[in-house]
Amino acid sequence: MIRTNDTGVVTALLEHGMLQVSLDGSDMEIPVFEEDIVHYTDPLRDQIFAKAKVVPAPKKYQAEPPPPRTVSENQYAILRSSGVQIAFDPAFRSDASIEKYLIFLINDTRYEVVYNFVLSFNGRVAKQQDGKLEAVTALQVGELTFDQLNESPEVELSCWRVTTEGPGAELKKVLKIKPQQFFKKVLTAPLLNRPVHLFRIFENIKDEPSGKQDGEDLLTYTKRQATPAKFLSSQYHSGHVPHEVREKAEFSPEIDLHIEQLAENWAKLSNAEILQIQLRHFDAFIEKSIRLGVERVFIIHGLGTGRLRDTIATRLLRIPEVKTFKNEYHPRYGHGATEVIFE
Repeated sequence: MIRTNDTGVVTALLEHGMLQVSLDGSDMEIPVFEEDIVHYTDPLRDQIFAKAKVVPAPKKYQAEPPPPRTVSENQYAILRSSGVQIAFDPAFRSDASIEKYLIFLINDTRYEVVYNFVLSFNGRVAKQQDGKLEAVTALQVGELTFDQLNESPEVELSCWRVTTEGPGAELKKVLKIKPQQFFKKVLTAPLLNRPVHLFRIFENIKDEPSGKQDGEDLLTYTKRQATPAKFLSSQYHSGHVPHEVREKAEFSPEIDLHIEQLAENWAKLSNAEILQIQLRHFDAFIEKSIRLGVERVFIIHGLGTGRLRDTIATRLLRIPEVKTFKNEYHPRYGHGATEVIFE
């Protein structure tokens, strides 16, 4: 490939002048524009290319101009995940020089993880972010200017896999970025589908470490292997998930204020008592949302007489952290919820 110097095998012809290529040395297949590849002339490579079946494009596609360079996700296939990765995606100026790099966390596995991301320059923390990274997701978490490559940039990343029994063992790694190595790490990133500076951080987030440790005798190893999995995590990380990280990852961005969701024996309550209970839960939910730095939430109040909705609107107007709110039709809630967006 012209831009990345990757090599591979053409496996299929896609629409709009694109080819599906299986990359050498990995289990990824990516869509590539036909003008971005050149035929490898090595005789041995020609034998490999000869195995690829290329079907002539329908005439209706041959006459169409090439579309903008965007690739739909349904043309991307992950044959084997590479785990949690950090990608530095170059952003160019009008003169084609690099202005900065957008930093993405990529999770191409089928597991959700809780993460804590710290970016430092010359030993000083410039940005810290935590939250949940969904399965098969690329999430932008920061930026790195071209000049900052000379300021000893360092990324510290901690991850915990989300399980039904709670967060798993901590995986932690410090990535010290050196310009010479940085510029050599050019690969096509999963999910982003474009060449970036890519670093694979945690390639296996499914299993706990289970091998025999250095200096460990057979008896100790056997006892450790017999220990239930939930106790294994303490041997592989220095502590538990920070409380604020866990709390934000488990936070639900909606609250249902229907009284049957909030109180037992609600049928015996007066309307004034019902409203008091609903507003108490509303206040606690908004306070927690602000403390955790949540971007937006939904308050489910239903339709009814509109008294609860109007009272909520009055309170939201008095909260300085609220940027805006709206009670519009939503495909999930209809007109029965108010969306709140924070500063």
